[in-house]
Amino acid sequence: MDMTENLRPSGAHSTDQDPASYPYDGTAHDGTAYATAAGGYPPPPPYAPATGRRKAKRPVALLAAVAIAAGVIGGGTATLVGQLNGQNSAGTGSGGAVNGTTVSQSSKGTVAGVAEAVSPAIVEIGAASSAGKSTGSGVVITGDGEIVTNNHVISGAQQIQVTLSTGRTYTADVVGTDPGKDLALIKLRDASGLKTATLGDSSKVEVGEQVVAIGSPEGLTGTVTSGIVSALDRDVTVAKDDSGSSGQGQDQGRQGGQEWPFEFGGQQFNGDTGEETTTYKALQTDASLNPGNSGGALINMDGEIIGINSAMYAPSSAAAGSGSSAGSVGLGFAIPVNTLKADLDALRAGNGS
Repeated sequence: MDMTENLRPSGAHSTDQDPASYPYDGTAHDGTAYATAAGGYPPPPPYAPATGRRKAKRPVALLAAVAIAAGVIGGGTATLVGQLNGQNSAGTGSGGAVNGTTVSQSSKGTVAGVAEAVSPAIVEIGAASSAGKSTGSGVVITGDGEIVTNNHVISGAQQIQVTLSTGRTYTADVVGTDPGKDLALIKLRDASGLKTATLGDSSKVEVGEQVVAIGSPEGLTGTVTSGIVSALDRDVTVAKDDSGSSGQGQDQGRQGGQEWPFEFGGQQFNGDTGEETTTYKALQTDASLNPGNSGGALINMDGEIIGINSAMYAPSSAAAGSGSSAGSVGLGFAIPVNTLKADLDALRAGNGS
């Protein structure tokens, strides 16, 4: 056999192939059947492979498609996770604080978050009487203007003006008082749609727990301070009314007066409490309380009211002065909120225990 004999059909050299002569139909040009398409080999490509640059276009496009798909899937996953955790755009940030003093998720556990949520429910109370004018604080508990404060803030008042955190002013009337617990309930005239405070559970308060105080010391509306609960169940004694003692009813900024007098540990502070007194169990805090904080809120880090601030210690040198105050020395007291909740029905009925 001639070793140079060409076994290919005439004109079928690799250099002059005709693409049309090799249709991939499973049959060779001379009629010989190839293996089936599923298991055989197709004829060689009719043209030389494309250049490297042209081949690169498909992988690049594929990578771009994968990146876009990853971005879409990633965004969808983030959205799903956010929805599962309740952290969608409507539930975070400054718009997330709703329904009273609920703190937004993004600010939960922070002083700033508590202040943002609760401040709209804390008001300044101005009480005018024959003895002068006093400034205290209060906590809004209903949307139509029920406000809790200390009895000594409004005791003997002939006119009561309440200023909201927005600056709007209302006239208020006394609904009920309880001198025995130093609590009072007043009601704004023609008010509606007010933001209300959430009353917590003071039985769950622990020593060392972080707290926030909000009130109007010296008429500075919406002042925020913070600290901890220093002690529980402190026996604090205060006067029942404003008759017969040098400082009673003059608390917290009354012109020419002193801070609200109280007794603790067998000693009197801020003046004479008089003959008719009452004693209650109080929360002690080192959150700064100053004249004007009485009736304001002591708040836990969930934005719940746990106490109504009622008394602060002022150095004796300040009490002996001409009405000026040396400020907080880290010894303040608040009426537990559970005492208030137990007394609310009586206050709404126009009397107390």
